[in-house]
Amino acid sequence: MRTHVTPRGQRLTRLGLGAAQLGNLARATTDEDAAGAVAAAWASGVRYFDTAPHYGLGLSERRLGAALADRPRAEYTVSTKVGRLLVPSPRTADRQDDGGFAVPAAHRRQWDFSRDGILRSLEGSLERLGLDRVDIVYLHDPDDHWEQASTTGVATLVELRDQGVVGSVGVGMNQAAMPAEFVRRCDIDLVMLAGRHTLLDQSATEELLPLALERGVEVVAAAVYNSGLLASPRPPADATYDYTPASRELTERARALADVCERHGTTLPAAAVGYPLRHPAVACVVLGARDASQSTANARRLGAEVPEALWAELTALGLIPADPATPGERP
Repeated sequence: MRTHVTPRGQRLTRLGLGAAQLGNLARATTDEDAAGAVAAAWASGVRYFDTAPHYGLGLSERRLGAALADRPRAEYTVSTKVGRLLVPSPRTADRQDDGGFAVPAAHRRQWDFSRDGILRSLEGSLERLGLDRVDIVYLHDPDDHWEQASTTGVATLVELRDQGVVGSVGVGMNQAAMPAEFVRRCDIDLVMLAGRHTLLDQSATEELLPLALERGVEVVAAAVYNSGLLASPRPPADATYDYTPASRELTERARALADVCERHGTTLPAAAVGYPLRHPAVACVVLGARDASQSTANARRLGAEVPEALWAELTALGLIPADPATPGERP
């Protein structure tokens, strides 16, 4: 699988594995299936793995670390996130987590972009992953914490980067406006952008992606299916968009996209994976997987042939904007 090397030396395979589902996102995943998802991704050539303490209150990190334990450390890249500190909560341990993961609420999430909070969070992540370093650390969803995250938060990550404790630093968010401000004002290396550069939402093309390209900041595209609406060849009536029921308008738009894909001999999911990679600012796409079959399907979709004529028709129909530059070119 093709690998992109960042200016700071981090190796990002064209496809990365997002490990939220290893943390029991929405429903339980077995240890065996979680391990199988990582093994199948590895077999397909994936060498970039993304996780976070938020995913299953640390379960994702523990499972990912266990699955990678026997792999040569120099051969893979791991990213995790800071900003949600996990605080023990014995009084809620008998309840179910209310953060979207099917795990006991033995910890609670506490927003903390302070230096101490970031150092404590990273220390916990390293312990759960069983690693002595991570390659990339993102500030996780600082939407309501701009002041602290953009000052103390970034400064702490830059300090860790300068000390060689981490390789690269960045921000991971589900919006395009604030990441653009981080790129403009802060010394970051990457942006993990969830759901804002997809076949259904191109808001990142207005400012963030051109700015990232200009400043040499790598963009990692995540949530390219918008949580489900673009994940099936023919979007069902009960599909979700950004984890809520999709509107009729969005569903009809997704079906129009599917019609064009079918005319060109490909599928909507394959086009959804291929589309973000056409922008020269995007280094890789991260897709989640719950088991081996999903990891294998992700790799197959990445490798699917999507004809240029499809993109031309989608542009002509006004379903996507015109290409900003030759696909894959970086300055």
